[in-house]
Amino acid sequence: MTTLRPFTCNDMFKFNNVNLDPLTETYGLAFYMQYLAHWPEYFQVAESPSGEIMGYIMGKAEGHQENFHGHVTALTVSPDYRRLGLAALLMNFLEDVSEKKQAYFVDLFVRVSNAIAINMYRNLGYIVYRTVLEYYSGDPDEDAYDMRKALSRDVEKKSIIPLTHPITMKQLRQYQKVNFIT
Repeated sequence: MTTLRPFTCNDMFKFNNVNLDPLTETYGLAFYMQYLAHWPEYFQVAESPSGEIMGYIMGKAEGHQENFHGHVTALTVSPDYRRLGLAALLMNFLEDVSEKKQAYFVDLFVRVSNAIAINMYRNLGYIVYRTVLEYYSGDPDEDAYDMRKALSRDVEKKSIIPLTHPITMKQLRQYQKVNFIT
């Protein structure tokens, strides 16, 4: 049986089995602590009965007005526990938190080469909103899809009208600076 529970500081000593996967973005401890301090309600782990971390999700709420949304910063499941529906369970959790905060949508970035994840997100109702060129700093040839799912507050589904042209990281940062200040 899997338990979803809030992420704690001690979990940082136990999540290597999840973070050592090549598709997982790994951050410095200060980054995880910042999320835990600012958005603890968005930071959850899936734990096995033996106490092993099976996966986790971390995110945040950002933006204002019609750009107020939940953002998935990281979602990962240990290779030993994939194909069990844990990623969908964690995504549903983050979407529920975002609904309670009255966000308009949930967004995330995913490597364009990660077909398995893209398919899973599509099955969960996400659409490719736009492509961000050279999104991954460690791999300048790797673009990302900005995927979105409208929540109930976005009655007209304006947040998921796809953009027809890709943007650069510089354009994305400028857009975020203008629209996502919380």
